[in-house]
Amino acid sequence: MSASSPDIAVRHNILSRLLIHVALAVFAIYYLLPLYVMLVNSLKPLDEIRAGGMLSLPQTWTAAPWLSAWSTAQIGVEATGLRPYFVNSILMVIPAVTISTLLGALNGYVLTKWRFRGDTVIFGLMLLACFIPFQIVLIPMARVLGILGLAGTTWGLVMVHVVYGLGFTTLFFRNYYEAFPTELVRAAQIDGATFFQIFRRILLPSSGPIIVVTVIWQFTNIWNDFLFGASFADFDSIPMTVALNNLVSSSTGVKEYNVHFAGAILAALPTLVVYVVSGRYFVRGLMAGAVKG
Repeated sequence: MSASSPDIAVRHNILSRLLIHVALAVFAIYYLLPLYVMLVNSLKPLDEIRAGGMLSLPQTWTAAPWLSAWSTAQIGVEATGLRPYFVNSILMVIPAVTISTLLGALNGYVLTKWRFRGDTVIFGLMLLACFIPFQIVLIPMARVLGILGLAGTTWGLVMVHVVYGLGFTTLFFRNYYEAFPTELVRAAQIDGATFFQIFRRILLPSSGPIIVVTVIWQFTNIWNDFLFGASFADFDSIPMTVALNNLVSSSTGVKEYNVHFAGAILAALPTLVVYVVSGRYFVRGLMAGAVKG
């Protein structure tokens, strides 16, 4: 009886693993099903979609909906496609992510290695900014952009996203630098290193994991933002998400679902690529930043 106990334990272990894998596969299929529907229907002619069977593979494969969504689909009153708005989003995201990450790193450095009276109060106020809803800042932000002459511009949107994301980036870097040995900073000060020399030569080279976390977080939030883009952008600075909404809303008469699906995938593609390429580093960075703080 005792000899068969290990066999029973092994069988239970195998069965448990099998059930876990089956459950994970079911959840994966459930969450990936909308992406599958979008993808296969973006490669179908419109007549085939009207005939039903949205889950079936295309009988006639075509890239025309993608080309139309990218360059010839009507958005508003012009047939420009999503290409210029994709460029607008790139021009907005890259500087906003870069500036907010750099400022967050500087804030985290100051709040952990250059302590001063009231630093915890300042950090608490910046942390509070993470919980302020978007809608509350719309009117004061519009007023500020108007005073600065940035209303309706790409750089105005960059400033909005930098200001709103600064609380998150500061939180990430502050928690990460809290675990960094302060003795290294003190030794560099004794050797005559300046504030920015310590930051550039000691802190930044060791900040790779948390930089990845911050970049992914900011890139995803800024790229997917709709409210700020719809509120503060002009015709020449409309980001991708707002243009996608206009693409769907501007369709009159026959709804070109295949073009809409293709446009939605184009809008989601950058964030998908970022997560696929850097997803594991995102988890590692979060764990590294969770040691202290």
